[in-house]
Amino acid sequence: MSTSPVARVVDYEPPAHAERSAPVPTRRSAPARPRRLHAVPPISARRQAASGFADAALRTVLEVIDQRRPAGQLGPLLVGGLADAVLALRRAGADRSCPAAVLRRVRVQATDAAETAFEVAAVYTRGPRTHALAGRIQLTQTARGPRWQFAALHIG
Repeated sequence: MSTSPVARVVDYEPPAHAERSAPVPTRRSAPARPRRLHAVPPISARRQAASGFADAALRTVLEVIDQRRPAGQLGPLLVGGLADAVLALRRAGADRSCPAAVLRRVRVQATDAAETAFEVAAVYTRGPRTHALAGRIQLTQTARGPRWQFAALHIG
């Protein structure tokens, strides 16, 4: 009896056969010409503005909830009672021991051809957990001119 910690491995490899060459493609299977690449349409200025606003506004909302920013900065970003809802989340999550929220990804999708409203989907992390945000931003007329504001916001 052997005391070696190494055991012999049985060879289960099938026996080698003569190599066959790959079949030659027929005329039918070969592409007639290279495929055309389609150009990606340029992103409109309004979509870029909406995307930038959504990113900055969501970062502000998360920082207010984390108490890293004053709540007064929510006013111009949110319509109506949304600021009160965010402040309620701030009071409910007043535990400063949890890690800060980090916005990871924001996507906007136009809801009309004029691009005056966009649906927003976003992902943020808080420690090892991943959460979602969803909302709707719209272009509203103010005394200073048109500005983007969140009309709806769901924080998951």
